[in-house]
Amino acid sequence: MKRRDFLRTASGVTGAAAAAGAASAGAAADDTRQSGVANNTTTEGTPDGTGTTNGTETGGANETTGGGGASGPTEEVIVGPDGDLVYDPADLTIANGTTVNFVWESDDHNIVVDSQPDGAGWEGTEGPDSKTYDTGHEYSHTFTTNGEYAYFCQPHVGAGMEATITVQDSVDTGGGGGEQNPEHMGVPFQAHFVGLATILAIISSLLYTFYTLKYGESAHTAAPNKK
Repeated sequence: MKRRDFLRTASGVTGAAAAAGAASAGAAADDTRQSGVANNTTTEGTPDGTGTTNGTETGGANETTGGGGASGPTEEVIVGPDGDLVYDPADLTIANGTTVNFVWESDDHNIVVDSQPDGAGWEGTEGPDSKTYDTGHEYSHTFTTNGEYAYFCQPHVGAGMEATITVQDSVDTGGGGGEQNPEHMGVPFQAHFVGLATILAIISSLLYTFYTLKYGESAHTAAPNKK
């Protein structure tokens, strides 16, 4: 093969590799953007109960809701898990605006507010302190005032069934300085590999061209008809 023909062929291979890499990277970015749109869809609603912003609970027989909507983060507290006279967890720290969902797993329990920050307005479960609820009942409240909330179960306070919720501006999730997910670096995960493969293809083509031009030709291959 003559030098001119070889250079033309090598240049075509390099250009094709670069074009293919760019097209693949663009497709990966488009897929990521489309996935981001699909994942940001949020559905809100209160199918079994209704909420009011002043902390007053209203609703059906199986669920009561108090203190605003549930569009923010949520946490769950189990009331009487496995028949034990406890709230699980007993001490909970949440960010301001978090909705706590209380789920009953045993009978004859309620939530009576013992203390709370000024102006909070949390009233606990609906009804007088003597009113209790059974397994399957759910109650939720959105906490929007910072501070510590203490509450207990009226029939079982003597057995130590009490708990606290601490509300603050933000909660440290304790993630630390671990390795960052490539998908969070601002470039789609797939594009990293596509770009790397493209660069390697270009370098390989250039090295092959250089090596062939420098060492691959002999007197007979350069001018086969010359004696």
